[in-house]
Amino acid sequence: MGNHSAKSVHVALLRGVNVGGHRRLPMSALRALAEDLGWERVGTYVQSGNLVFAAGGTCVALEHALEAAIERHFEFAVSVAVRTGAQWLTYAAASPYPAAESARPTMLQLGLAKHAPKAGTAEQLARYCTLGEAVSVRDEVLWIDYAGGVGRSKLTPAVLERALGSPVTLRNWKTVQELAAKVRAGGA
Repeated sequence: MGNHSAKSVHVALLRGVNVGGHRRLPMSALRALAEDLGWERVGTYVQSGNLVFAAGGTCVALEHALEAAIERHFEFAVSVAVRTGAQWLTYAAASPYPAAESARPTMLQLGLAKHAPKAGTAEQLARYCTLGEAVSVRDEVLWIDYAGGVGRSKLTPAVLERALGSPVTLRNWKTVQELAAKVRAGGA
């Protein structure tokens, strides 16, 4: 058990897997791949590439390890964003849009990028808010309340990625809460 204490709980979000039949990555295979990396208490949530696990190492090192393993095993590249369990619990504690948390939890989205958003990112994105959306940066993540719906919004993944300068993956408030529950449980 000595090595167990050096491993802490993390959350990994994969960008753009199992969407529209492209870049198929079964969650059972993702769990097995993570276990092959020596990660423990590996669990997934839904089919969109949400992973909770215990491992040692920095978030950046864990991102690189999982990206390389996916590319070797599945022969396509996937951007991975990893955060510590403590960071994730901070995100899940409260969004900048508490009314949206209960009124429209699937329209309230947390956006993770490889790097924290630069100062002015929310203001830069505000000009794309034409359907009542609200954008904020808190705790080094992007929050978007898609009050008018995600599908018609001009805050598209391409716009977000240009503003943040790296791939961005979004998860709704319900998913944020489900992953937080897994973090509190220690993984799996």
